[in-house]
Parts: sequence; C-alpha cells; structure tokens
Amino acid sequence: MLGIAGYSTVHAAGVENAASWRAVLAGASGLKPNDLPWCELPCWIGAVAGVDDVELPAELRAWDCRTHRLAWMALRHEDLRAAVAGAVARYGAARVGVVLGSSTSGIRSTELAYVRRREEDHWPQDFDYRRSHSLDALCRFSAEALGLQGPMVAVSTACSSSAKVFLTARRWMACGLIDAALVGGVDSLCLSTLHGFDSLQLLAGEICRPFDAERHGISIGEAAGFAVLDKQAGRINFAGGGESSDAWHMSTPRPDGAGAQQAMQAALQAAALTAGDIGYVNAHGTGTLANDRAEAIATAAVFGPGGVPVSSTKGVTGHTLGAAGITEAIATIQALEAQTLPPSANLRTAEPGMALDLVTEPRHVALCHAMSNSFGFGGSNCSLIFSRAD
Repeated sequence: MLGIAGYSTVHAAGVENAASWRAVLAGASGLKPNDLPWCELPCWIGAVAGVDDVELPAELRAWDCRTHRLAWMALRHEDLRAAVAGAVARYGAARVGVVLGSSTSGIRSTELAYVRRREEDHWPQDFDYRRSHSLDALCRFSAEALGLQGPMVAVSTACSSSAKVFLTARRWMACGLIDAALVGGVDSLCLSTLHGFDSLQLLAGEICRPFDAERHGISIGEAAGFAVLDKQAGRINFAGGGESSDAWHMSTPRPDGAGAQQAMQAALQAAALTAGDIGYVNAHGTGTLANDRAEAIATAAVFGPGGVPVSSTKGVTGHTLGAAGITEAIATIQALEAQTLPPSANLRTAEPGMALDLVTEPRHVALCHAMSNSFGFGGSNCSLIFSRAD
C-alpha cells in the first residue's frame, strides 16, 4: 500500500478539490459548446476558465505556455503543497520523484509559433520549444515549481498516460530509488487534438453521453491533476494496478475488450483482491460507440453482469486525454473519502444489452476498494485500485 498524502485537481467543472468533487457528484457538466476563438469546429469542449489569465511567478515565467499555466493552477493548491512539503521534510527533496503523464504536452505553444512564423516570415525568437512543447518540460517545470530534486520521467501513452504514472512510481519505490513521488498529468486544449479526433469522426457535435443509447462520440476537455504517493500508508491508499498492451488497432479497442480485461485482472492480482472486493469502477467511458461497448463487455467479464456499480465522469470533465488517468483517479479517491458513488453525467437511456450496473444518481455506499480504468489508443490499458484504510 502506498499512501495518498495529498492531491489537487483542476478541470472544466471545478478548479479546486472541493468544487471539482461537488460537480462530479452532482453530474454538473463543465462542457459547453465550443467558443474558442481559434477553433471553429462544431463540438462541445471542456475548457478550464481563467487559464489565459494565469500569471506564472517571476521565477517560472520562462516556462510560460497554456499547459504550464493549467499545471500551475493545480500545483499551487495548499493540500498538494503541504503533502509535498511533508514528503521533502521526511525524505529530502532528492528522494521525491516526479512521474507525470501527458498526451500532447505544450503543443498549443508550437501551433501559435507557426502562426507567427507565417505572419512574420521567420521563426519567433522568443519561442522556447524545450520549455514549452517538449514532453519532459512538464516534469521539469513541476519539479522547479515545488523544489523537487529526485529522478523524473514523462509518460506518454495516449489516454492512459497519467494512470500509468502510479505504476512507474510504485516500481521506483520498490527498487529503493525514491521514497515518495509527485504523480499526475496535464493536457491542454489545442488544434491538433480537436482536429485529429474530428478527422477520426469521434468528436461529438453535442455533449458526450457515455454508455447512452444515443451517444455520438467524445467531448474533449483539458485538465491538470497531481497526487503525492508516499511509501507510508495513509487514509486512502494506492493498492495496486495492472497494465496491458493489446495492439489491436491504432484508434479502436478490441471488440471483446480482452486487453481491458487483462489490465483489470492484473490490478486485482497486484492488490491481492478479488472482483467481489471492488465496490465501484470509474470507467474509461468515452462516449464513443466502440469504446463503451468493448468496455462494457470487459467489465461484465471480470465482475459478472451487473456485478459492480459503474459510472463515467467524462460527461462532467470531458475526455482530458493524457490527464484523464489522474483526473479520474482523483474522482475515485474522492468517492472513497465521501463513501458516495458519482453518476454518469448526461446519461438518459443506457444502450440495451450492456450488462452494467450504471450509477445514474449519487449513491451512498460502504466503499472500501474502487477501481479506475484508462484505456488508450493502440491498446495501452491501465487499471488502478485505491483502498480506504478502514
């Protein structure tokens, strides 16, 4: 068991922990019709309010970009900073690792640089790729912001990126490399992902409705989330996780959900639990036809038809891509803290034949163990299990 010493989350429906949980619990979506001045696609998005108005501290301004502004909104939370300070006091800054995930990193800054290049006929002299777009920039920015000196790594495995960070940090602790870790991930809105998903015909023209019979695809959101993992157990703990790579297709899950099943079963084995011990599953639940069907089949295969309460929180936050793993892991942790299951927002009528116990209203339960699933493009699957100490 690794303790969750503290966390912070920022997404379209809430910019601090309590507000984020209230929105998730109420199914109060942060998704809105696209009004980005730099993107004209007819879709719904989950933009975080105030990102463009964030000013980084003077000592961090060299790192300025949309992704790092979004990260700073989460990194400055008192709960997270207190947890980091506690870990540094116990183990030293060099024994606290940084393991963060992202799908697109700071690609928006490069998009803007290309716009300026076309307008000015030369590459902008103030554009710093290494501090804005490069995949490792998020780790180095976060370490500098918090004064951490331990080893760091960026994980980029599409939508499972910031779920897999928990397993990497756990392996580092197991081999004695670190004693605690800042884990998490950030992804911000950009043209590349919006137009990319639109080209795949996966972008919904209306608000996303995971598991709904009338669902039409995803709504992309942006988010930042961080947690401090500690080798000392706490009130809520990371009990174990499982990974698999089924490599079925570049952008479509295996119809039988075999890879997802393997990840869930591996997580149960790592946590020394049975399927019957799990009281809630936060589904990957993107709202696409293929993903939701495959995940429903996989979940029923592992837990039995209707064998565990399930919901997707993407109807509230949107699909936050590389930040989905941490965003939904924190929602799962908050469900354990509150002993309440959040509903699948925007669900009107579940698709017939899905053998799932879908949560449609907040449900108060005695919850000891919960699972969070993140299944990325290319069959990069990850399942995490969190447990309440009592």
